[in-house]
Amino acid sequence: MPQVLIIDYGVGNLLSLKFALEKTGLDVKISPPTKDLKDADAISLPGVGNFTAAAKALEPVKGALVDAVNSGKQILGICLGLQLYFECSDEGPGEGLAFLKGKNVRLTGPVKVPHMGWNTLQKVKSNELFDGVEDGSYVYFVHSLYPSPADRSVVCTETEYAQTFTSAVSSKNIFGTQFHPEKSGAIGLQILKNFAKAVAR
Repeated sequence: MPQVLIIDYGVGNLLSLKFALEKTGLDVKISPPTKDLKDADAISLPGVGNFTAAAKALEPVKGALVDAVNSGKQILGICLGLQLYFECSDEGPGEGLAFLKGKNVRLTGPVKVPHMGWNTLQKVKSNELFDGVEDGSYVYFVHSLYPSPADRSVVCTETEYAQTFTSAVSSKNIFGTQFHPEKSGAIGLQILKNFAKAVAR
């Protein structure tokens, strides 16, 4: 059974993600940041939290994470975990993992921030993470910032909230969602099942 390592770097919502991933048939382990990532078949960066604090917490394993991803290991970043894929954030100082070029910017406009609740996905490109997920499907969000990739080709889905923002990305073995699949019912479970299929390949 493939094993996914959820990295506990001081953010919340770990157990709900663990339970959701286990429903897909994956063996799931929660671990603090450690350089020994080689035993896991895949990695997940969860998160509701602060970019600066999370970037600092991941510093000890930043090189190991980069090596793991460069080796082809599947990774799934959720909410803050997705934002950490990028180089920097308007939320505060600190260097992200820089798997992808770009930065995280704040939601603006005549809307309530943070963006909390259900909203829809508009598919931008076909991707295995969204197999069986219809355009316009509802998923659950809790966030005040979103990624702005320098390379638009990594964008999988977008969402409208007074503006159009990137809500999911993919690049080879790198997958990320601004929304929370573990809180998104049957649609979220389908997305996690698709991730599990990619891990088992």
